[in-house]
Amino acid sequence: MSNESATEKVVGWFEGRLPAEWRATPADITRDREEIVVLLTQPDVELADPTEVALAEARIGRAKAFREETRRRRMEIAREAEHRFGAKVSWGVVVGDHRELWTHVAAPVMTRLRQPQRQVLDTLVEAGVARSRSEALAWCVRLVGQHEDDWLTELRDAMTTVSDVRAKGPTA
Repeated sequence: MSNESATEKVVGWFEGRLPAEWRATPADITRDREEIVVLLTQPDVELADPTEVALAEARIGRAKAFREETRRRRMEIAREAEHRFGAKVSWGVVVGDHRELWTHVAAPVMTRLRQPQRQVLDTLVEAGVARSRSEALAWCVRLVGQHEDDWLTELRDAMTTVSDVRAKGPTA
């Protein structure tokens, strides 16, 4: 099964399983080999006289309330999904411009680096940007992701096209 169809199965299952009252918009669901992230959008808060600080705090409060009020059902749904799809489920919420993820899978990734690449990581550690080579590498990946988002989106689209062409081709 292609990665795209596996993701479609996960998205479809969650769309059918999640209570409608949890979503102001469809859930934002992403998946990789280890983890399914379900990001739920809640209606923004309305304040009579909103200051920037009050609005930010109200959104944080709404996110905390949603987390506590939905905990039991989210864990039940997560257990079902983990059994069905073989990946851990992580949850988060968006309220206005406040985005909060409550759980994360920190999956180990092995890599081999030559000395110049290790020196880059060591420089980040020595400068206090990261506490370890592992954290420095994660920092580098986040930085590339932020600055190369358009390129990564184009690359993912191209991979989808290749997958579609392979699926239409002859079978062995």
